[in-house]
Amino acid sequence: MTGHEVVTAQQAGWTGVKNGALLRLVANAFDVFVTADTNLAHQQNLATHDLAIIVLRARTNRLADLLPMVPAPTQALDTAKPGAALVLHSSGS
Repeated sequence: MTGHEVVTAQQAGWTGVKNGALLRLVANAFDVFVTADTNLAHQQNLATHDLAIIVLRARTNRLADLLPMVPAPTQALDTAKPGAALVLHSSGS
């Protein structure tokens, strides 16, 4: 896959939107949602969304801990499935 569009929730104007509403917004605009919210899969019924979700699980959600994981979501695009969360672990978590 080539040519991915990456937008943060803040860039999209979705700052402060709660998980269920955020998933609906993302599903209407994108195919994949990348998040550091490790509780999302437990709080939402992901099967009701036509959206693949990639969860980055690092030691913390600080940029310094997430940055080394940047290549992982791109590599996982082929295995991520709509309606489910694919959890990627950092080597330090």
